[in-house]
Amino acid sequence: MQTIIIKLDSRKMKNPDLDIRYTLPERIEKITSGRISDNGYDYITDYELGIWLAADNAMEILPVVSDLIKNDDNLKFAEIYVSETENAEFNECKKVYP
Repeated sequence: MQTIIIKLDSRKMKNPDLDIRYTLPERIEKITSGRISDNGYDYITDYELGIWLAADNAMEILPVVSDLIKNDDNLKFAEIYVSETENAEFNECKKVYP
């Protein structure tokens, strides 16, 4: 499995609801038919939340995730990071979006 991290900055979000740590992974799992799964969350800084996801081939499925983000006004400032390593730490991932 590979790691995908969606970084959300609460200062840039229209509605910074902490429930997004559960609802966003559920939405992504649903639209990818389970090709991406929830792998937890953690705070990157005081204002930034990282949502960890797991995928067999992160770069192949990435367009689905980036389309979801760019079409959601509350997520349009999100950043996506990827690592080929399973359960990678944030600093081990490479920014791939935007």
